[in-house]
Amino acid sequence: MIEGATVDAYGESEQTVGFFTLLEERLRLPFKTKVLGVEVTVERLDMTDDEQIVAVCSHGKSRQSVPILDLTLPEPPPDGAEWIEAFRRWARGL
Repeated sequence: MIEGATVDAYGESEQTVGFFTLLEERLRLPFKTKVLGVEVTVERLDMTDDEQIVAVCSHGKSRQSVPILDLTLPEPPPDGAEWIEAFRRWARGL
């Protein structure tokens, strides 16, 4: 999976974009999870100016971006969650 996301990508920045693209395509949204003990809905993914992939979470009218590397996945995880795990493995290897 890591190779599939990073093929033809040069450098960390392009590899992160490769993961972001695959996550957008394959992670089934929205899904519910907990952030700091509060149930939230992960509505979409985004990439910050510093090239960090974040999950845009909502609770009522509040919105919060959470780094996808820090996101707790629910049980059972949503379809495509294996791409988050692959991204975590890749990020640890940097």
